[in-house]
Amino acid sequence: MNNKNQKLASPGMLLLAIALAFTMLAPFVWMVLTSFMDDLEVFTFPPKFVPDEWLWQNWLEALTTLPFGRFFLNSMLMSIGIAIGQLFFCSMAAYSFARIRFPGRDALFLAFLSFMMVPVIVLLIPRFLLVNAFGWVDTFWALIVPEVVSVWGIFLLRQFFLSLPRDLEDAARIDGAGEWTIFWRIILPLSKPALATLGVFAFVASWQSFLWPLIATRSLEMRPIEVGIASFHSIYSDNWPLQMAAATAAVLPLLVLFFFAQRYFVRGIALTGMKG
Repeated sequence: MNNKNQKLASPGMLLLAIALAFTMLAPFVWMVLTSFMDDLEVFTFPPKFVPDEWLWQNWLEALTTLPFGRFFLNSMLMSIGIAIGQLFFCSMAAYSFARIRFPGRDALFLAFLSFMMVPVIVLLIPRFLLVNAFGWVDTFWALIVPEVVSVWGIFLLRQFFLSLPRDLEDAARIDGAGEWTIFWRIILPLSKPALATLGVFAFVASWQSFLWPLIATRSLEMRPIEVGIASFHSIYSDNWPLQMAAATAAVLPLLVLFFFAQRYFVRGIALTGMKG
């Protein structure tokens, strides 16, 4: 009886999944189709979802009005630098919280977790004052260095490190290996799935960041893609096709990353639910 009910329910669940997927994809599909429309075609009533004529020159005009190539390069360098920094610093901190015993370890870890409840906007002014004191404003140092430590990344890797067996570590200590050797040659090679997950999440979050890059940069040449699109909006505030073309171009690298690394996003959700 239960199997029969499950079989009857499966088409309904499939339809529900399709409806939810359509709801999520519809805005993106509309954005792509709008990028090929005429600037007046967007405001027709009833609204059109497919352009009468596919205007490919919208993309050429949108991506050449401002230095979008430079915007993409800035975002790529910033995102890669932040991802590498988080992998390095978060893995060391997570190893300390997961494997090294010291007084107040658990209390310190809870203090770290409490920072996840602090709104990011509260830290903008102190962060900018520090960056300005170092003379890093409008440089890649300002874009990368303040983001190389992630409390969520430390929590993610700590949860994974706690799931690893200690047998290899104990054997390495008997052979005279120190903490750094154990961390570098045993823990990290066993943690490639978790490290890949953190790297993907860090890259995506950095690519989508807007508020801090807006504050930390001044010149147009140092703007990442999200801030560049905001500048583009101020120029073409009433031309939706060109805005949608620029926005679609900014999303395409993330779509490629999602396609090849979707299992790491699922892995990240699973790892954050592991017991500590």
